[in-house]
Amino acid sequence: MIALSLAEIATVVGGQTYDIPDPAVSVTGSVVRDSREVEPGSLFVAFVGERVDGHDYAADVVAKGAVAVLASRPVGVPAIVVDDVQAALGALARHVVERLGATLVALTGSVGKTSSKDLLAQVLRRKAPTVFTPGSLNNEIGLPLTALSATDETRFLVLEMGARGIGHIQYLTGLTPPKIGLVLNVGTAHIGEFGGREQIAVAKGELVESLPADGAAVLNADDPLVRAMASRTKARVLLFGESDDADVRAENVRLTENGQPAFTLHTPSGCSDVTLRLYGEHHVSNALAAAAVAHELGMSVDEIALALSEAGTLSRWRMEVTERPDGVTIVNDAYNANPESMRAALRALVAMGKGRRTWAVLGHMAELGDEGLAEHDAVGRLAVRLNVSKLVAVGGREASWLQLGAYNEGSWGEESVHVSDAQAAIDLLRSELRAGDVVLVKASRSVGLEKVAAALLENHTEGEVSGR
Repeated sequence: MIALSLAEIATVVGGQTYDIPDPAVSVTGSVVRDSREVEPGSLFVAFVGERVDGHDYAADVVAKGAVAVLASRPVGVPAIVVDDVQAALGALARHVVERLGATLVALTGSVGKTSSKDLLAQVLRRKAPTVFTPGSLNNEIGLPLTALSATDETRFLVLEMGARGIGHIQYLTGLTPPKIGLVLNVGTAHIGEFGGREQIAVAKGELVESLPADGAAVLNADDPLVRAMASRTKARVLLFGESDDADVRAENVRLTENGQPAFTLHTPSGCSDVTLRLYGEHHVSNALAAAAVAHELGMSVDEIALALSEAGTLSRWRMEVTERPDGVTIVNDAYNANPESMRAALRALVAMGKGRRTWAVLGHMAELGDEGLAEHDAVGRLAVRLNVSKLVAVGGREASWLQLGAYNEGSWGEESVHVSDAQAAIDLLRSELRAGDVVLVKASRSVGLEKVAAALLENHTEGEVSGR
């Protein structure tokens, strides 16, 4: 964080200082909520969770070098005490970003937020120091913590914004007002909570409504609900996609023999060829989104194309490809799942597995509400249509819908199987995998299918991880 004294921080957050010998002492390290991440000069933020109370770690973090604790009650060590720790954290983030000389870029979407953010960060840091959201810390706590990790040298701050309801993104943009807003798509993720794609579009569009008149709204020309957001912003609009009228677009899209996308990138300043290190054609849209923002920020088409071609995966369990010494390829995409990302992952699996036996180890897609049965059934049917060799549906009722969809589509019989849990899937795969097979592992995070990928890689440490 930029250096701020404890007295300044107390004023910004409206807090009272306790047990602070010298209020002029500055926070020079990171702002953290995990006591394990404390370093000399840190500010520790004490949240009260369902199982853990951060206040209990106050003495420990100060002993490790934290300057003070941001808390909701006195803790016997240097502390700034506030009524609402979350609100105070947000106020501090707003104060810091207003003092930064950085350009704030915010992005949202139903699918591909983290992959697009990782690509964009890798492109922009070729131009200038860039801070970006780690992993998927895109909520009311993770976002301000990311913003507070910026320093005086930071020139680009790339912030992923998630939403589980109307007003969430409006709140986040109030903490960190963006100059550039990127909307990737409107899909069915969390549709059970929102009630429909139109309501999701309302929520995602709050990002472009927050932009200033001298800002830019970067919108997906291939998604009608996103394209329509152009009417909701006073900022200049830049379109990306494969549509002919997109300002930044892809032509001659194809997959390499390894399933990696290649295309010709067109921008208003020219064109250049791109071959991604990532897997699956769905990453073309993510790359175009990153390219459009980079173009807006003054990078040349050749600079953008080179950066995209060299970019890898920064976040775990997102199409993370590892080849074992015996030739078995594990595709760990177990961080999360929704119908759009499931379809994209299955197509990527088939592209990677040409001439090889393919396994789709799939589980529950959460938060689909009344659409759950139909969506799981459709994914199972798609696996058959794409000629995936084996489907292993893992879990309870929703997994049974996956397997039933596959069975009804193609009368697969032994080609699709429903197992109770991750361990059952592991046992099955260990007994039946053979050299050269390609295995996709994907489900919502709560299913924990990353355990399957990890187990299949045990004792195979010589393999190489691709797409990083």
